[in-house]
Amino acid sequence: MAEARKRIALMPGDGIGTEVMSATQAVLDALREQDNLPLDWDWLDWPSTAWHRDHGQMMPEDAMTRVQAYDALLLGALGDPGPLNDPKRYTLPDSISLAPLLEFRKGLQLWACERPARLLPGAPCYLADARAKDVDMLVIRENSEGEYVNQGGRLHRGTSLEVATQLEVFTRTATERLIRHAFVRAEERLRARADEKRTRDYTCTQRDQAKAQVCVITKRNAQPAWGELYSEVFAEVAKDFPNIGQRHELVDAACMKFVQSPWDFDVVVASNLHGDILTDLAAVLSGGLGLAPSCNINPDSQALPALFEPTHGSAPDIAGKGLANPSAMLLTSAMMLQWLGFTASAERLRQAVARQLTESKEHNPGTQAIAEGVMRAL
Repeated sequence: MAEARKRIALMPGDGIGTEVMSATQAVLDALREQDNLPLDWDWLDWPSTAWHRDHGQMMPEDAMTRVQAYDALLLGALGDPGPLNDPKRYTLPDSISLAPLLEFRKGLQLWACERPARLLPGAPCYLADARAKDVDMLVIRENSEGEYVNQGGRLHRGTSLEVATQLEVFTRTATERLIRHAFVRAEERLRARADEKRTRDYTCTQRDQAKAQVCVITKRNAQPAWGELYSEVFAEVAKDFPNIGQRHELVDAACMKFVQSPWDFDVVVASNLHGDILTDLAAVLSGGLGLAPSCNINPDSQALPALFEPTHGSAPDIAGKGLANPSAMLLTSAMMLQWLGFTASAERLRQAVARQLTESKEHNPGTQAIAEGVMRAL
C-alpha cells in the first residue's frame, strides 16, 4: 500500500523570508527526489506585508480554514519587508504584521514551541570557554497563554490620562501539559544520548547530578501568583519521572547562566515571554539566529498542522541582497520532516547543513551558495 502523501504550505512571508524559502524549496526538491519522499507543497503568498498592501489584511478571511488542509506549515519570516534604503516601502506595526503567528499558534492549538540550541561543527562559537562547544539544550516555551494572551487595552488613548493594561493568564491545565511534555522530551533525549554512546552530567536541585535534567524558569520572587503555580505543578509532575533531574532558575539568573555555563542545561521549560527571550539568547549560543530552528506543535495530536519557522526575523537591512543564511530554515525543515515521520531524511538534511558549515571557506558565502553546498552534501 502506497504511503499517504503529506502536504506542506510554504509561506515565505516578508523580507529575507522569500530568499531563504526559495533556497529551502530547492533543497527539499533535491531531497524529495533522492529519498522518494511522498511530499507535496504549495507556495502561498500570505501571510505577508505584500498581501496586506494589496488586500488590506495579512491573509485571506478563510486562511485558518485553508491551512487545515495541510500537514505542516513552513513560514519564512514576518515583519518589515525592507530594504531599509527604500523610504517608501510599505511597512506595518508589529501588532499587525506579526499577528498571524499568534493566530496560527492559538487557532491550530500549537501550545508548545520547541527551540533546540546545539553548536554544530563549523558554526561560530561566541564564548571563550571550550566547554561551550558542548552546548546541547532544548528550550520549550508555552505558546497558548501567559504573557501573550493579548487581553487588556489602552484607556484614554493619546491623552495625559492614558492607562495601558496587559494581562497575563496562566491555567493549571496548560501548565501541567507543558511541563509534562518537557519531562517526556528529557527522557527521549536521555535515550538518544545512550544510543549514541554519549553521556552528560547535569547539576540538579534534589540531588547532586543526573544524566538528564529539566529546568523550569519563573520569576516567582516578583510574580508569585503564576510563579508558584509553575513551581507546584513542576514538583508534582517530576514525581512521575524519578530518573530526570530537577532545577529551577529565576529568568534573570537563567540569562546569566546561559552565558556562564550553557552546557549545564538540558531541557528548559518556560512561559511564553520568558521562553521568547531565552530562546534568542540560546540561538546565539548555537552560532546565531541564522542557525536557529524552531517549531510550534501540539505534542498530543497531529490532527491540525504544526507550524515550523526559523527563529530569525525578516532582516530588512539585508533583504533582497542574497546574503541571508538559509541554514536556520533548512534545520527547521529537518524538524518538520522529523515531525512528519521522515526521520532518516531529516537526519540527512541536518548532517548536510553541518557538512556545508564545516567545508565552507567563507563565513557567509550567500544564500544561493549555501543552498548549493547543502545539496552537494546531500
